[in-house]
Amino acid sequence: YKTTTFGAAYEGPLVKAELDVLRNGKWEVVTKTDGLWYGCESGYSDTGTWRALQFGGERVDGRILPRDLSTQALDKMEWIPVVKVNVPDHITSPQMCEVNKIHQILPAVSVKKLAEGLWLVDMGKVQTGWFEMQMPILPAGHEVIMEYSDNLTKDGEFDKQGESDIYISGGKQGEYFRNKFNHHAFRYVRISNLPQKPETGAMKSLQIYGDYKQTATFECSDADLNAIHQMIQYTMKCLTFSGYMVDCPHLERAGYGGDGNSSTMSLQTMYDVAPTFENWVQTWGDSMREGGSLPHVGPNPGTGGGGPYWCGFFVQAPWRTYVNYNDPRLIEKYYSQMKEWFKYVDKYTVDGLLKRWPDTKYRDWYLGDWLAPMGVDAGNQASVDLVSNCFISECLSTMYKTALTLGNKEEAEEFAIRREKLNKLIHQTFYRADEGIYSTGSQLDMCYPMLVGVVPDSLYNKVKENVVTMTEEKYKGHIAVGLVGVPILTEWAVRNKQVDFFYQMMKKRDYPGYLYMIDHGATATWEYWSGERSRVHNCYNGIGTWFYQAVGGIRLDEAKPGYRHFYVDPQIPNGVTWAKVTKESPYGTIAVNWELQGKQLNLQLIVPAGTTATVCIPNNAVSYKMNEKKMSVKKQTVEVDTSLPFRKHIVIRIRLRFVGWLFLFDYSIPVVYYNQIKATISLYIVKRKYICGWILMVALFSERYGYIKVIVITG
Repeated sequence: YKTTTFGAAYEGPLVKAELDVLRNGKWEVVTKTDGLWYGCESGYSDTGTWRALQFGGERVDGRILPRDLSTQALDKMEWIPVVKVNVPDHITSPQMCEVNKIHQILPAVSVKKLAEGLWLVDMGKVQTGWFEMQMPILPAGHEVIMEYSDNLTKDGEFDKQGESDIYISGGKQGEYFRNKFNHHAFRYVRISNLPQKPETGAMKSLQIYGDYKQTATFECSDADLNAIHQMIQYTMKCLTFSGYMVDCPHLERAGYGGDGNSSTMSLQTMYDVAPTFENWVQTWGDSMREGGSLPHVGPNPGTGGGGPYWCGFFVQAPWRTYVNYNDPRLIEKYYSQMKEWFKYVDKYTVDGLLKRWPDTKYRDWYLGDWLAPMGVDAGNQASVDLVSNCFISECLSTMYKTALTLGNKEEAEEFAIRREKLNKLIHQTFYRADEGIYSTGSQLDMCYPMLVGVVPDSLYNKVKENVVTMTEEKYKGHIAVGLVGVPILTEWAVRNKQVDFFYQMMKKRDYPGYLYMIDHGATATWEYWSGERSRVHNCYNGIGTWFYQAVGGIRLDEAKPGYRHFYVDPQIPNGVTWAKVTKESPYGTIAVNWELQGKQLNLQLIVPAGTTATVCIPNNAVSYKMNEKKMSVKKQTVEVDTSLPFRKHIVIRIRLRFVGWLFLFDYSIPVVYYNQIKATISLYIVKRKYICGWILMVALFSERYGYIKVIVITG
């Protein structure tokens, strides 16, 4: 523990343990830690300050490490009385998510000699986790140093990033180093003071992230899109562990709200991380100060840069978790605290618009967009104010929907009125009628007002056309947004069906762009479009939803969360001929598989039992069939309804008594359609009737567990 972390009260490890037993309905203390306990050096110590760029690593002393944890081995260690530390009273919060887990073990790819006793190991790709190395026999006390980096410099030199471990040899055979109390994000390991070349098979990286499941897959005919998607999805795993999502897993390791807002929808689409968000949002609730003030980072160890978009993660994340997983716990638990934050927003609202609030010990800066490409003036004060107030408008919309969902209709109406007034004021203040642009005219400054309802209907098409025109003329068709702008531009493109506009940005191979990263060796997304500093970062992952919502066409219906109802409306980029997309929902697997064959679009769709889907027919369709049946092209949507109370399967239990013996039979029957189920049940009943004479059938409907239990009692 470090006093630089999350309010730790002691510089060093602390242990508090108690063993209780329940006897006769009462808990009794069997033993607990006190001053009579003994401790000993473990052989592990920390080398970092736990500040940005100074996380260090572990110092492992092989001379002290016990051979194993047997009584004999532990008795040989030097035990001394423990020190008793008085820790001030404080509030503790439980861990609300899965533990971290080793998911993949990767061997080293290559070893290069840099100098005598100095080696460069390439693990093949950047990852978050532990390093393991079998040690040769070395003299007792000999120190081997391992340094870690996610990249090499332009000159091919090792780029030091403040991560390192030290192993002190015990002078025995069979020794090995393995991280246990610290992790690293790395692709390269520089090993020094090692007299002989290490074999690639003697070194491993153990990729670690939370024990959550992947819930989405994407593949299409365009290899570039597949590579970008794979990079985004892989990056998410590198960033999400220990109950929250970090900006980067090595340099800062901070749960920035802006990074979270930027990538929440991508992450929650690709993975089942509802428990992670329950844990993460809890840290934000714990970090709220008097008057509703919020930090930019949760957990909140100290100052962190950001702006309203960072603080407002506390409003957006609970609603998005509800929408994606049909999990209302966060909006129910934190709604009152969300309202407290708006009181803080009101405090710094001048003439109806939010202005800069002061820096504090736990928060600094006041940003609009962050790390946009060169040539985009994201720091322009007019842009910062526009983006911040558009975000407040978006949060007011979220509060309206949250209040309505929780049954607070009067409060919902208040949020709606407030949002409408704010939107009018944003338009009046930031719209430049002579140029048809908002603020600086950047992609973000133009798209965000359209998304949140600021742009009047009479001007909408003009502003939309200007976005496309300026992107081509000013930015040469490239993406021109940063951390805040990426998900906003993505959502704008999906809503406005600008699939070719977005697709051509994805296909750019020069700076800035995703293929520029990949062509320059990226295996995860970067912190800067140019590749400075971190090579595994949470700046530009907000495009992840585009693969599923645009190309795959699967879009949520917020009125029926958790994909209870969803839309299927693929937007097909010019040049892409097929796509296969799956999305696991709480009700089962959604799958969209489409292929272009000449002028004909074939679409195969799987809709989970218990859900409904609205399939949108392309505007240029002249005819279409569904299940080989010709349908009227005048109807632009087709409803697919599997929302009967039947779910994935039914279980039929047959109880048969015959000549004094009782027999039980269970039959599990897949559910497809109601009539098939009824016919199948009838078939089983008829078969048993000839044997048994009479039958009693009882059907138990279970909405919660996703099946019906049909009990057929025969005798």
